[in-house]
Amino acid sequence: MVVLRKNLSVEKGEEVLFEDVRYFFYITNDREMAVEQVVFEANDRCNQENLIKQLKSGVRALHAPVNTLDANWAYMVMVSLAWTIKAWMALSLPLSPRWRERHEAERENWLRMKFRTFLNSVINVPAQVIKTGRQVVIRFLSWKPQQIVFFRMLDGL
Repeated sequence: MVVLRKNLSVEKGEEVLFEDVRYFFYITNDREMAVEQVVFEANDRCNQENLIKQLKSGVRALHAPVNTLDANWAYMVMVSLAWTIKAWMALSLPLSPRWRERHEAERENWLRMKFRTFLNSVINVPAQVIKTGRQVVIRFLSWKPQQIVFFRMLDGL
């Protein structure tokens, strides 16, 4: 068992309102792992809790908006597919050797991004679709920083 004590102070402006002490308990059966490594592994795994939270509140996959069981099941499947597509897009980002660190950071950013943020920064982009002769032209009407990463993913596909 590893016990981590955090001394926190609640402040308003420059004035300390009160001191707060919190204890975090980490239980493991791996006796060979270092104490710092136990805490790091546990905090790294906490990302799964964030994913569950996103599915509950961000994407609302566990929200039942319809009155029948089959319709609610279909809604949950559609929402979880949208979440899966977000993860698939992030994992399919190509990594070039020259910019490896930056590309890995962008991949990690997309993987950890909240679904609503992903929707607003990557998917919901105003565009104009023009059909001319034998081709379809898509013009983006605004620019967002995530579009560079999006175009790199398209080039990789």
